[in-house]
Amino acid sequence: MELTKTTDAKGRVTLGRRFANKTVIIREIDATEVLVTIARVIPEREAWLHENEVAKGRVMTGLRQAESGQFSDSPPDLDADAALADALKE
Repeated sequence: MELTKTTDAKGRVTLGRRFANKTVIIREIDATEVLVTIARVIPEREAWLHENEVAKGRVMTGLRQAESGQFSDSPPDLDADAALADALKE
């Protein structure tokens, strides 16, 4: 689809409802062309999960299990978890 639009006095142009409330990346191709891409932003502190396929897979498995009502019969071992957390700090 190709549209012709006119910029306002500040160089702005509206993209239409399809882009409303979306984050976009604007890439300048050259002096006469720009590319607008709809994007999602991942917080820096969460990026590791998207970069680690093993961890991401485990999270996705856990979410599927929770969604289908599959829960552990035993309570968490808080002492073991605390020991692991302490070991990871070192």
